[in-house]
Amino acid sequence: MAENLYYVPRDMERERAILVGVRQKADAGGDTQPDGGEQLGELAQLAWTAGADVLGKVLYRDREADAAFYIGKGKVDEVKRVCHELGANIVIFDGELSGVQTRNLEDELDVKVVDRTALILDIFAGRARTREGKLQVELAQLNYNLSRLIGLGGQLSRLGGGIGTRGPGEKKLDVDRRHIRRRILAIERDLVKTRERRERTRNSGRMSSMPIVAFVGYTNAGKSTLFNALCDADVFTENKLFATLDPTARKLPLPSGGGVIAIDTVGFIDKLPHQLIDAFKATLEESVYADILLHVVDVSNPDARAQMEIVERILSDIGAVNKKTLVAFNKIDLLEREPEWLRFWRHAPTNAGDGGVLYASAKTCVVSAKTGQSLDALKRALAELAQEEYIKLDVLIPYKDGGVCSYIRENASILHEEYTAAGVAMKVLLGRGHAGRLRRFTSQLNDAGAGTG
Repeated sequence: MAENLYYVPRDMERERAILVGVRQKADAGGDTQPDGGEQLGELAQLAWTAGADVLGKVLYRDREADAAFYIGKGKVDEVKRVCHELGANIVIFDGELSGVQTRNLEDELDVKVVDRTALILDIFAGRARTREGKLQVELAQLNYNLSRLIGLGGQLSRLGGGIGTRGPGEKKLDVDRRHIRRRILAIERDLVKTRERRERTRNSGRMSSMPIVAFVGYTNAGKSTLFNALCDADVFTENKLFATLDPTARKLPLPSGGGVIAIDTVGFIDKLPHQLIDAFKATLEESVYADILLHVVDVSNPDARAQMEIVERILSDIGAVNKKTLVAFNKIDLLEREPEWLRFWRHAPTNAGDGGVLYASAKTCVVSAKTGQSLDALKRALAELAQEEYIKLDVLIPYKDGGVCSYIRENASILHEEYTAAGVAMKVLLGRGHAGRLRRFTSQLNDAGAGTG
């Protein structure tokens, strides 16, 4: 697992991390778990993705945060002892720290301290590949740092690499509020222009394109793997969180004829930083404007149901509700048998504690993107949802309008074709956006009295 670090440079030594988070009520043991345990599992995955090896975990009771140290002085001493014993050089908190708390903790622990938000932002900074994606991440980091200038002090100008230093924080050592605000305004202006271009492209595409299906789901649920399997695409995939940030669109042919435009989107996660939601709003809007949502769920994950609720909550927050939805329970190949909760959910999704906003009329499929299990059934279910976005037309294209035949062959499925004295008679299945251009040829068909069988 140490190989394929993706964006972590080969010559960069992996950091040694201690995780700090709330002790779950079910944990009856001690607060300190140097050897791991099930708690903070997602934070451990985030840390690994960012380039850190987790050496231990320190858990504290869920109570009001300490203004100076977040966890209280006594627990700080325990964290310091664990860091010394295990040789850690970074402490990662599952909550969100203020600038003052970060500074106080670093002074006391004598190691680098980052919180969950900074960790996720750092991963995004390394994963972004397009210019827009990099600008969105930088905007999120700048907004995060702006609210912490007083407490962070020299942290924004510290030298070196590793978690918490990638992105704008290491570009300019003497960064201050004025510089950050100027940069924020410049990025926002740039992103507005990009969003306007995307909106124009989206609007022009809607006049002539197929229905849009947005692949959504919790990070590492297998969206990109499923996307590749269905669309014969080559989107980057890896068994790490946030392997895909930038949306990718491909045509997905359907067995009933016609097709859809499939869009692979960024994965969601619990406690997704609001800075990222704001910065990636244009990317997340692909779900808002989609005609159909394909919600991919990692059914092998013990927290699958909770992850489904998190996805629904985020989709609701960005306005992607009341849409046709197909739920793909993925990675079934990793289970010996279908879980009891899944059998119950498939029969009564609105009574399964998932809110009902997204799943009230959802279709479901149990699949494996890796092995190809039940992908044909998934395509058929998708075709049923998409068929309402298509219409069938009988048209007669005069030979002098041969260019229209090329248009039909490119944008529609031809169910029947016949050459007559008056022209080419066709029965076609096409998206509603195409129908207006062909209406006059349906009247010619009636006038000519031709049939297509």
